[in-house]
Amino acid sequence: MFHYDYKTENTCSQLISLDLDGNVVHNVSFMGGCNGNLKAIPRLIEGWTVEQIAEKLSGVLCGRRPTGPCCPCSL
Repeated sequence: MFHYDYKTENTCSQLISLDLDGNVVHNVSFMGGCNGNLKAIPRLIEGWTVEQIAEKLSGVLCGRRPTGPCCPCSL
């Protein structure tokens, strides 16, 4: 398993931490952002593949901010 910390840009959260087992995502956590959303998102995507997450969240924006391809918030 590989641990990854992603520093976001142009989003409410400043950092996303997660573990990857191959292409399967585990233990997602956010630093900063909307507390309720950022508690819900990790529960919803636990055990999903990177491809599933990109497919489901592609095009979701953070207000008018020019975020990455799958905002909440740049996961």
